[in-house]
Amino acid sequence: MIEVLLVDDQALIRAGFRALLAAEDDITVVAEAANGEQGLALAREHVPDVALVDIQMPVLDGIEMTRQVAGDPRLAAVHVVILTNYGLDEYVFNALRAGASGFLVKDTEPADLVQAVRVAVRGDALLSPGVTRKLISAFVSRPLPDKAPTAVMEILTNREREVVAMVARGMTNDEIAAHMMISPTTAKTHVSRAMTKLGARDRAQLVVFAYESGLVTPQAAAQA
Repeated sequence: MIEVLLVDDQALIRAGFRALLAAEDDITVVAEAANGEQGLALAREHVPDVALVDIQMPVLDGIEMTRQVAGDPRLAAVHVVILTNYGLDEYVFNALRAGASGFLVKDTEPADLVQAVRVAVRGDALLSPGVTRKLISAFVSRPLPDKAPTAVMEILTNREREVVAMVARGMTNDEIAAHMMISPTTAKTHVSRAMTKLGARDRAQLVVFAYESGLVTPQAAAQA
């Protein structure tokens, strides 16, 4: 059973999400919170598989809650999915940097919400190739990083760096496998090893790392 924590200051939003998720046989909502401070306390109490977290809330916002969840070893298994009304914006980028596994716009289709919960709990991250490419497009309008690839890059093998770059370009494991002429299982293994070495919670964090380290530039990703 997939356990979900709902964190949103709008009771109506929480009620709607609860109703949608409760209709699924493999999903249960274990708790609700009206702000990030309550959400953090409930996350520590229940350690849910997925926390659906509003990005803008009183007391403690979704970004700071995400940062504290990601920084707590006891909550390493909790996948935070950010909820937003605005789509791709600065808040979303900051949430991904803070440790979010992905994000959803609140007016998403019901079936997509349910699927998102299942994707997040698998650890695949809510960054489908399409969403990743939207992130790339948004990054293109930003200044190039002013820092060279950091020393942490040296802990990755050449193959792992290549894989991380492809993840950042929005490629799935199957696409990576085809490009590198390896099996999808081997591609997944390379991704997993890179995540472990970099301390990344999921693929979303690999994307952020790839850009912020300079491994991938927005222009190169857009051309790819």
